[in-house]
Amino acid sequence: MSQSLIAALQNPALYPHPVEAFQIIETHISWVILTGPYAYKLKKPMNFGFLDFTDLEKRGHFCNEELRLNQRLTHDLYLEVLPVTGTAEAPQLGGEGPAIEYALKMRQFPQSQLLSTLQANGELTSTHIDEMAQQIAHFHLSAPEVPQDHPAGTPDEVMAPVRQNFEQIRPFLSDKVDLVQLDALQAWAESSFERLKPLLAQRKLEGFTRECHGDIHLGNATLIDGQVVIFDCIEFNEPFRFTDVYADTGFLAMDLEDRGLKSLARRFISQYLELTGDYQGLELLNFYKAYRALVRAKVALFSLQADASPVQRATTLRQYRNYANLAESYSTIPSRFLAITHGVSAVGKSHVAMRLVEALGAVRLRSDVERKRLFGEQQGDIYAADASAATYARLNDIASTVLRAGFPVVIDATFLKREQRDAAAKVAEATGAPFLILDCNAPQAVIASWLEQRQAEKSDPSDATLAVIEQQQANREPLSAEELLLSKRVETNQSGTLDAVVAQIRQRLPGL
Repeated sequence: MSQSLIAALQNPALYPHPVEAFQIIETHISWVILTGPYAYKLKKPMNFGFLDFTDLEKRGHFCNEELRLNQRLTHDLYLEVLPVTGTAEAPQLGGEGPAIEYALKMRQFPQSQLLSTLQANGELTSTHIDEMAQQIAHFHLSAPEVPQDHPAGTPDEVMAPVRQNFEQIRPFLSDKVDLVQLDALQAWAESSFERLKPLLAQRKLEGFTRECHGDIHLGNATLIDGQVVIFDCIEFNEPFRFTDVYADTGFLAMDLEDRGLKSLARRFISQYLELTGDYQGLELLNFYKAYRALVRAKVALFSLQADASPVQRATTLRQYRNYANLAESYSTIPSRFLAITHGVSAVGKSHVAMRLVEALGAVRLRSDVERKRLFGEQQGDIYAADASAATYARLNDIASTVLRAGFPVVIDATFLKREQRDAAAKVAEATGAPFLILDCNAPQAVIASWLEQRQAEKSDPSDATLAVIEQQQANREPLSAEELLLSKRVETNQSGTLDAVVAQIRQRLPGL
């Protein structure tokens, strides 16, 4: 494909719609022609090993793959693949005759609405992250499983690119400190792989290797009509896309943390887990985050030209070290704790729990969510004593799994019965984690107001009513003297008391 074709396509008469102005965006693998209402993407005839667009048939195939795959997560963004006919000097879009090229037609959106741009401008919000968590969770739950006879997702296939990173990075480094760090990261990756190999094999068998996105980060998400849209998945390389779902979630979490958005990364992971229930795979998260960080580190080094100036070399090395240090942060021994909330419905427990997620990296487990995951739409009283006992047992099982994966946990439930609190304390003891009771309180008028607000939103999983809350208050078993020693009182309508609790936990467990 020649520059003359790209120049010739900048002719308003070729397009069946008004053209506001032409703008060309060029990457190492494509040209994108912006017209105002629509964008037209053409692939370059390149071969990078992991990508091969060298012949016309392949470019046509991958244009159609890009259309098919991205339509899974978008609506009316990826529209159609058009043949470019005629000649490079006098082309036609969708005309008669043999194709000389293919163009993917897309709805154009302003670059100012990319989530990466919003983040740079300080306009990214937790609502955007919650939308991403919801979309990615539903996408992963519905994505096709990679067939069992396909090698993708087997432990050896997972580890091969991890090892390749180290092989490709090492020749670029000469500073002893960098080489020592790389050796330590490689040793951690190998020991982690040996520990995780049974889990990787199990997840492959259980169908968690799926046709994922492969490239989820803030630069591949935008706002369209006020809604978050995730686009530009990997179409050109199946192994990049055929991965465990945690490789997808780990990429976004790493990207957020690289941007200094650790609290939003934690919120994203906790929200994703609430929606998918995939707690069994949590032990893989840091392994995949470290891998993704080192891919970015490698790409930074690959961008270094042989004739680069000392300033360019120093800048590139600084980028590399930032990603290497981020990867190293995932290899540290975690600080864990198990916290439970204590208080009636609508007292603000979920807000308290989410604060521990964002500030301390806890994974939030919600009784309202897990109860409905456990019992689904079945008939009968899912709040009866036996159903509640089963719900609390499930919460404890998940808490044990998450703690053993190396993450702190906060269980968001009422815990109004002493036996419920005792059972949770035993989970903490069995896993060697400190135990804390967050005693949540608020004035009755505030509780009634929050309940009314929650019921109006209709998106909260709780079914509690004012009558239920009054019954809870009448039947609750107060904290014992021994429990009070393990508790922190939180006035949920006063932010200062929660701030103090977070500060005390952080002081006690400085690794958080």
